[in-house]
Amino acid sequence: MSEQQKCTTLGLSPSFGFGDRIGLATPGHVEAMKRSGSGIEPIFPQQSIREMTRTQRTAQQVMDDALNGAKQAGWDGRIGADADHLKTPDDVDVTAAVGFTFFTIDPSDDVDQKADDYDESTLREKFESIRESAAWYDNYIGKTIDLPTGSTIELNEQACMRAAVKYGSAIKRALSLGDYIKKVHSDKGADYEIELSVDETDQPTTLAEHYIIADQCLQGGMKLVSLAPRFIGELEKGVDYKGDVKALDKSLHDHAAIAELLGPYKLSLHSGSDKLSMYGVLARATRGRFHVKTAGTSYLEALRVVARHDEALFRRIVQFGRERYDVDKATYHVSATVDTVTPGDDLSTEQLEKVYLECWSDVPKGVGFTEPGRQILHCTFGSTLTDPELGPAVREVLEAHPETYKEVLADHFSRHLEALASGM
Repeated sequence: MSEQQKCTTLGLSPSFGFGDRIGLATPGHVEAMKRSGSGIEPIFPQQSIREMTRTQRTAQQVMDDALNGAKQAGWDGRIGADADHLKTPDDVDVTAAVGFTFFTIDPSDDVDQKADDYDESTLREKFESIRESAAWYDNYIGKTIDLPTGSTIELNEQACMRAAVKYGSAIKRALSLGDYIKKVHSDKGADYEIELSVDETDQPTTLAEHYIIADQCLQGGMKLVSLAPRFIGELEKGVDYKGDVKALDKSLHDHAAIAELLGPYKLSLHSGSDKLSMYGVLARATRGRFHVKTAGTSYLEALRVVARHDEALFRRIVQFGRERYDVDKATYHVSATVDTVTPGDDLSTEQLEKVYLECWSDVPKGVGFTEPGRQILHCTFGSTLTDPELGPAVREVLEAHPETYKEVLADHFSRHLEALASGM
């Protein structure tokens, strides 16, 4: 990779985002890419504004750490760069300025999360109050879309009205931010692409909602390359998919059919870390037009290095995480509680690593836990990394044992990439 290489857009190629919250993980990510030979394109620089705030890193540091790590590891392929969960023009400015190319718009603050539960009277009242934000409403009423999967989207009054109440303001916000991204890059003469995230909702995205959201964004001129719906089932942080995979298969084929009909654009899986049971299904349903986003799992693998090289430090991090978890988990979808995960005082180092870091289905049980302890460590990454003692200590262990970190990451992500490739 030359000194001048920059990140690029990846278009409809299958892609995989490797989040790195410390800045030392890219060599392991590259090694996983080399081992898998999957044909999936990498996004090495990937971090949300929220994560940058929690880890006290700048957009420039995220970019430099990823590109320098890729260069040192000998990567000579294309690289995408994901400015994740953008909500404001300022977010766009700071990430565009350093060369990010893939901009994930997150309008979740404008989504009415209660819309699915409104009775008809309340729904109509809410609709009248936001009617101006959903001028598109009348254009969809009465439409029927037959998908090649055999499913039918009925855009009746109820479906359109609920979509308007739930997403009307969010669509307006997304289009405004999309226009701003377009202007910034037009002024610079630079290429870019946009992903829209509508996955941070309590209820799954219906086919009608997906159709209306995407259609409106495309009609509004958004350079939409990827869309992240809220899929059925549970996509908790740090663990495998929880739900009926057969039902998910059908749902994914339906959503992929909409993406093909309107776009084409990719379907994106957020909270994609460790969701191996659904990877092959996602790849097959989309015929390889997918994006998978991971973040916290690289941090957890960093803690695996700590567990293997500094047991005392790992035990301190576990205890610290348990103390911080109830506060830090507020913005995450997780089911673990400190009461369902053993403190680990009487566990061996090997057992403690399994309780707090393992996620694969073949992990032996019976060491005193009913929920994955890795969710506790996942949610408390910001508090740990910014702690004046723990944060520097973690980095010191990783810098002292770079080969261990590269190896655990390569093993971990090879499983992800190979599972995705199995469906392509």
